[in-house]
Amino acid sequence: MVFRQRALSKVYQLIEPGPVVLLTTASRGRPNVMTMSWHMMVEFEPPLIACIVSEANFSFAALRSTGQAVIAIPPRSLADTVAGIGNCSGRNSDKFERFGLTPLPATLVDAPLVKECFCNLECRVTDTSMVARYNLFVLEVLRAWIDPARKNPKTLHHRGYGAFAVDGATIKTQSKMR
Repeated sequence: MVFRQRALSKVYQLIEPGPVVLLTTASRGRPNVMTMSWHMMVEFEPPLIACIVSEANFSFAALRSTGQAVIAIPPRSLADTVAGIGNCSGRNSDKFERFGLTPLPATLVDAPLVKECFCNLECRVTDTSMVARYNLFVLEVLRAWIDPARKNPKTLHHRGYGAFAVDGATIKTQSKMR
């Protein structure tokens, strides 16, 4: 077997952390939504998710000041919407309106749920110790909502430069995890 060297700037395309999600925030009564692909689970109970939100993103200030967000998991049918949201800023526009998304009230946070997504996770920021250096927030999931009508929805996985992979077949192996 012969290996070729890979550009370091493309490593992120190989180590993709999970499905592309939408992160919603609300500040001063104004909801916003952004596309996010850099996140990972860091604890089972309570469920903790680490995520990168660049300070260049409009959502950064809202997340930092309110300490609240919703992580919404879109199905593959929203691929164009997810890409569109990721390619524009909410500084000067209402992205919910622009992309035809329906904000729904959450129960424990001010950030809205996204009706078109099959899963919504209400979160609060629990750790900001790595924000200054890495723009990394740790969020605790306070409440999880799932649409039971959507069985085994396919999710999008970022591969870089507008390319997404879609979930494939599910395989089961033996596991001692509960």
